[in-house]
Amino acid sequence: STTFFLPCTFSPQFGQAKKDEIEEQIKAYYDVLEDQGVGVEGPLVDAEGYPRDDVNLYQIRNARHNISCLQNDHKAIMAEIEEALHKLHAREKAKRGQDEVEEEAMEQQVTLPPPFARVDSVTEGSPASGAGLRLGDEIIEFGSVNTENFQNLQNIAAVVQHSEGKPLRVSVIRSGQKAQMSLTPQRWSGRGLLGCNIVPVQR
Repeated sequence: STTFFLPCTFSPQFGQAKKDEIEEQIKAYYDVLEDQGVGVEGPLVDAEGYPRDDVNLYQIRNARHNISCLQNDHKAIMAEIEEALHKLHAREKAKRGQDEVEEEAMEQQVTLPPPFARVDSVTEGSPASGAGLRLGDEIIEFGSVNTENFQNLQNIAAVVQHSEGKPLRVSVIRSGQKAQMSLTPQRWSGRGLLGCNIVPVQR
């Protein structure tokens, strides 16, 4: 029997080489059987039950035994290759996911503009609360107002007055990440049209 000792770190390439080697050996033993004219199943006794004297019985038995052992080795190596490929794909998938997360984080850091205002308070049940605005959110876009054109809080007040009942796109930085929401200024049970307090960020 031929026994293959697999390395601790099994690679698909190693497995492929061993698989090819086993297949070559199996073919060589099949060639032996073919030369003897008996194949894997051919009888080794004559019509009267005596061992045949026209073939090399030892060579045939040895070839058949080795084919059987090598086929088991072949099955084992195929299972090892499959498992190694699964692990390789899983590792690559995990690495790809990690790379994407890091890339996204880098993009966020590179492209996020500095905030011009911060949410100082949000009243429960208000339009601001319903839109998902939270205390501490740093505003980088409020409708048409952004970091580039913001001068003072009057800019935001004007946008709110002109947008009653119309959704405004609001972008904030929250925990270092950009978050977007749709905020519709409207009458509610509390004061104003938003229900939140916004203060300018000192730049």
